Amino acid sequence: MRGELATYRKSARTLRLIGATALACIMAVSVAPGLATAQQIDLEGMTSSPDADMLLEADTIVYDNDRNTITAVGGVQIDYDGSRLVAQRVTYDRATSRLIATGNVEIVDRQGTRIFSDEIDVTDDFRDAFVRTLRVETADETYFAAESADRRDGSITTFNYGVYTACKPCEEKPDKAPVWRVKAQKIIWNGQTKTVRFERARFEMFGMPLAFLPAFEIADPTVKQRTGFLIPSYKSDEDLGHGVVVPFYWGISPTYDITFKPTVYSKQGFLAEAEWRQRFDNGSYSITVAGIRQRNPEEFYNDIAGNPDPLSFTDNETFRGMVGSKGEFQINPRWTFGWDVMAQSDKNFSHRYGIAGFSELNRTNEVYLTGLNDRNYFDLRGYRFNVQEARVLPTSRDPRQPWVLPSFDYSYTPDQSIAGGELNIDVNVQGVHRSELDVRDFSVAGNNRTRLTGIDGTSGRVTAQAEWKRSYVAPGGLMLTSILHARGDAIGVSYDGLTEDAIRRAAANNGVTADIRSSYYRAMATAGLEARWPVLFSTTSSTHVLEPMAQVFVRPDAPYGDVLGIPNEDAQNLVFDASNLFERDKFAGYDRIEGGIRANLGIRYSGAFANGWTTTAIAGQSIHIAGTNPYASPDLVNVGAASGLETDRSDYVTAVNLTSPVGLRLGAGARFDEDTFELRRTDVSAGYATPNFGISGVYSFIEAQPDYGYAEDRHEVRGGGSVKLHEYWRVFGSGTYDIEDDLMTRKTIGFSYDDECFSFTFFGGETASRNSRTREVEKEKTFGFKIALRTIGDIGASTAALDSF
Repeated sequence: MRGELATYRKSARTLRLIGATALACIMAVSVAPGLATAQQIDLEGMTSSPDADMLLEADTIVYDNDRNTITAVGGVQIDYDGSRLVAQRVTYDRATSRLIATGNVEIVDRQGTRIFSDEIDVTDDFRDAFVRTLRVETADETYFAAESADRRDGSITTFNYGVYTACKPCEEKPDKAPVWRVKAQKIIWNGQTKTVRFERARFEMFGMPLAFLPAFEIADPTVKQRTGFLIPSYKSDEDLGHGVVVPFYWGISPTYDITFKPTVYSKQGFLAEAEWRQRFDNGSYSITVAGIRQRNPEEFYNDIAGNPDPLSFTDNETFRGMVGSKGEFQINPRWTFGWDVMAQSDKNFSHRYGIAGFSELNRTNEVYLTGLNDRNYFDLRGYRFNVQEARVLPTSRDPRQPWVLPSFDYSYTPDQSIAGGELNIDVNVQGVHRSELDVRDFSVAGNNRTRLTGIDGTSGRVTAQAEWKRSYVAPGGLMLTSILHARGDAIGVSYDGLTEDAIRRAAANNGVTADIRSSYYRAMATAGLEARWPVLFSTTSSTHVLEPMAQVFVRPDAPYGDVLGIPNEDAQNLVFDASNLFERDKFAGYDRIEGGIRANLGIRYSGAFANGWTTTAIAGQSIHIAGTNPYASPDLVNVGAASGLETDRSDYVTAVNLTSPVGLRLGAGARFDEDTFELRRTDVSAGYATPNFGISGVYSFIEAQPDYGYAEDRHEVRGGGSVKLHEYWRVFGSGTYDIEDDLMTRKTIGFSYDDECFSFTFFGGETASRNSRTREVEKEKTFGFKIALRTIGDIGASTAALDSF
């Protein structure tokens, strides 16, 4: 009767009954994951445990000894080892060893996959089966249906008139065609070869057929790698022509594989490309090789007017190629070793042909070993920089790029306090080799100036420094921190070529003395005191913290501060703003050293309001009290010129940030002249974001820095936005405008559609710049699209063309 439960243990009949049920799950689910190659479903995990109990519930259980059958009738529910079968009638024929479930059959497996059918007929040895009117809903919302399914010989299952999609059915119109689906007259799953074959298949969008394939085959979901062709893609370029990529994947073993990416270009011919990958327990590596014998290299070397100019380009060779490798290995939980290196026939082959992972315009090759333990770290690297530019001109950057061997950093902070304070020890080692002098001569107000950003030759430096800090809380909440710092440098230089002449010329142009040696030794000791007095103000709806702050650093003048000779490789950029106002040394690297007595004064503020608004602000000034101002001292790259620190009283720096709970954020940073309060530099940003709308903008202004090579003010506006027009539709755009040059340097616009199973993006853009020789505007236009089908993969293409105006 209804509600009566029977529990069975390990009897042959119950094992056969539930075994057939488990097989029905496996049969029904096998094709849906097969189409969704990205899914990893463990079919072995769907088998039942022989020790599990079965719970059978039905209105009536009939034992027919004459027909040798057992039948459960009326509201049948079988629970076994995490799976459930529901049907109106379940019959087991002991004579034919068949189980038949009929009447609104529903199966739910342990993974949450739901299978619906009118009838399931399966033998207890799992070799043969028949399913009628099959429908599957997996736990990750993929859907499969078939008119019928047959299983023969224990390994081959054929689904007739199957349909697969990853799009959820429309609740209001269940019969409405999904955004996309794959239909096939026959889908054949071979359990021995682990393949799923589709015969007379077609791909549909919104119910309309877009592509037809007589037959294709993919691996079933139990196969983690499978040799075969991948989704082709399309490329287009003005100089390369139209191209089609047909990737082929070769799964050699579970730990290594190779992907061939042959591309045929209409103008340049056949590009061969392959990527080898190998995985280990503690890391992986890859090797990429590519090469082409160009059919029409003359397509590349026309000048701006369209005339042949072969000396101005590097990509006019017939044969071009590259080899690159990337890898990373976790030696143990603290130590990591890795590399990212490339060698190519010329300086821009990988960039020109878009070799994946190696096509950056500014590329860094490196080999590294890193270690991290609490606050202590070790970092050893070797660098080789490349600029994948096309032209060979006097202003080309790539030949001037250095080798950095080694770049070494070590930092150690003891766990225990030292004399009641915290001690930090840092070591930095840098070796740089450059085979071509990197120098720029220019004129400022009729006077010749020089920026020597890299010597021709080899330089090396070893730096060791230690800093000790101890904080005190004085009466009234005043917080005092005493600081002691010591540093020593040993520098060796071997000049080649015209470097010594360039240094002497730079010294003469700056009105100082050139001190050229093969070795330099310098030391610096600093004593400092920091005072902060945070004051808290509170109201019923807000809290405010106002914190006046002052620092004083006492030290001697920097050695070699009034002469030129020591190369400056890592301290060439200096931006003085609120973020580094309270830094002990404001130079960006170790090659420059700060000396003299200096004070940093300022005030910080933070506020929080009950309505969710928060704000922070900082303002202050740095004052050179005594000694030689290092930011006014001569430098091979004029690093302190117009920085705002070159005067005894620095420019004023400020920064304000405001955030709101409704998505609005505002920020501004500025530097003002110390006497006239004239604006020297500013960055103003604003943004607003909601789920349906987002917009942001940044305005940047930098006053002219003639001693640094910028004779004119620089103004730039950058902006972007995105609007959600519908539940799934969005439009977006961005742009950058150079106010001083009156030129839109970059602009992009596009739209996209994105739902739970399908996304499509189309974009178009343009970049523009002025040619340094002719001042003509060069424009590069791009457009592309990308289609992503959930569980199937991505398809995309992009084009690029260069036009001159």
